[in-house]
Amino acid sequence: MPTPSSTQNARPASLDPAGLDNTDLTLLAELERNGRLTNAALAERAGIAESTCTQRLRALRDRGVIRAFRADIDPGALGLGLQALITVRLGTHGREQVRSFEQRVRSLPPVLTAFHVAGADDYLLHVAVPDAAALRELVLEHLTTQPHVRHVETQLVFEVIDGPGLVAAGQSA
Repeated sequence: MPTPSSTQNARPASLDPAGLDNTDLTLLAELERNGRLTNAALAERAGIAESTCTQRLRALRDRGVIRAFRADIDPGALGLGLQALITVRLGTHGREQVRSFEQRVRSLPPVLTAFHVAGADDYLLHVAVPDAAALRELVLEHLTTQPHVRHVETQLVFEVIDGPGLVAAGQSA
């Protein structure tokens, strides 16, 4: 029988933050700070046994709370010293046009992240390229040439400033 709170919450129960206890939140906050912590170090910081830590992490991955582990690589270290945010507005919004545009974006190596957004624009792309000429080529040869793209606007990124993280911000340091 559903509880009153579960019927009011539109999110799947597996993603309900109320289903995370303090140990889960501690594990997540520590991983946000340093995703390379060993299981032993993570267990120690959370005050739990290593076997419990392993089980908790597996459960968090299985529930989709932890989506992936990846390295945060500096694009400049790879010769991609120019970053930009590109807004894209489509002229038509049919399912096939949206799918086609998204497939094209996924195939472009300079695209670090693409957001499908609400508002005047439809997409916000975060890109990294070697220089202004490469940015110009990306925009003119790979975005504006798409049949359903109506408007593109580019903003240069001077600096990327990381926020505190999803969980770490709510945790006491």
